[in-house]
Amino acid sequence: MRPVKESSTPSPDSADVRTAVISQEVAAIAESGNEPAVIEFRPPRIDDGKRIWQIARDSQVLDVNSGYAYVLWCRDFADTSVVATDDADRPVGFVTGYRRPDAPATLFVWQVAVDADQRGRGVAGRMLDALLDRLAPLGVTRLETTVSPDNEASIAMFTALARRRGTHITRTELFAPDDFPDSHLAEDLYTIGE
Repeated sequence: MRPVKESSTPSPDSADVRTAVISQEVAAIAESGNEPAVIEFRPPRIDDGKRIWQIARDSQVLDVNSGYAYVLWCRDFADTSVVATDDADRPVGFVTGYRRPDAPATLFVWQVAVDADQRGRGVAGRMLDALLDRLAPLGVTRLETTVSPDNEASIAMFTALARRRGTHITRTELFAPDDFPDSHLAEDLYTIGE
């Protein structure tokens, strides 16, 4: 792997993109008349697996895994994952992740998704912050994730996460399209933290 880009401070371009995204989100909330959602964060439970699968499917951007995979994830990786729930304890967003066996100080984030009616309210970023805060006492100091080069929203979200946490983010080429058995874009590895 070779580093492609390293940034300890946001570039003017990324700051402009983030400002534009935030401005659009604020305008959408103001236009809809909705106040920011009151959301709780907790580890997922087995009975959340079905709902997490639905959120992934409805996102229309994630690679959707089998329903079994999400239920199993809720059982085996609940400690390193999080769901955002509404006032009825219904999941409206999730982050799935795991600690890398060869690097236990590293949380690998597999998927992040938020219900369409909750988007633009900072739920995804708040889930990531809540999960990292929960794992910090266990020695987790770094986050890794993969993002395809065309996914500007995820790149902006993880760049904003690094900025909020006062650390840097790096991008490294990881998987090329021909590494996959099916049609798939490249996946770059983003690393946040030390």
